[in-house]
Amino acid sequence: MYDPKGNGKQKTVDAVAFTELEPPSHLRGIVHRFLELKTAGTLAEDYRFHALPDACTYLVFDQLDRRIAGVAKLRATSEEFNLGKTFHFFNIRFLPGVWQGGLDQISYGAVDAPYDGELPLLEVNQRLASLEFADSPALLSELVEDLITRKLVAPNPVTQKIFQHLDDIHTVADMAEISNLSARQLQRTLKRTTGFAPHDFLKVLRLQQTLNGKDIWSYADQSHFIHSFRKATGYTPGKYARKFDV
Repeated sequence: MYDPKGNGKQKTVDAVAFTELEPPSHLRGIVHRFLELKTAGTLAEDYRFHALPDACTYLVFDQLDRRIAGVAKLRATSEEFNLGKTFHFFNIRFLPGVWQGGLDQISYGAVDAPYDGELPLLEVNQRLASLEFADSPALLSELVEDLITRKLVAPNPVTQKIFQHLDDIHTVADMAEISNLSARQLQRTLKRTTGFAPHDFLKVLRLQQTLNGKDIWSYADQSHFIHSFRKATGYTPGKYARKFDV
């Protein structure tokens, strides 16, 4: 199964905590993890958050400014965002392809502006104010259930098939065959539900499997792997391992 790694935490910054909690069993085809990212006190320097491409859509809730929340997604390459010297976020990481709302509802990268959309994100963020992260999954799950009712999130049978057969996928053609779709149908479906073209979606899956320690992707050779890894993350594998914990 696909197990995305969304964050590269700098090894030298111990005062930044990244915590994950699993969703309840009835939401595991939709939600990958609930997440918390926070500082313990004020950092000496601005923190550069290294966000890895994972094809997931996120709901982001700023715990230091309750006006700020939103729906976010990354591109097919990793990005570094300056989060400043203090920050505290709760996130919901949805599995790739489950977001059914319009792509116009999704912001790119870190959410840093007051939310003015129609979803009840600000109401939820106010309710989160009284909760520790360990106590937040019930409220976050309630929000996900509301989004299911609104038909804004739902299990994606195409990406589910892809994740169930990751070991057998080496090309976009393999992906289409396993999905029982033509190349054109796969292109339309993935672009609509993940925001990624099939080729970029495959690159993200390859990177994520590498970060999970699985050498199943049949890179042509080591230099090809290093080139692909550096293109996706901005680092060679060795430099990435020395700089970040995943």
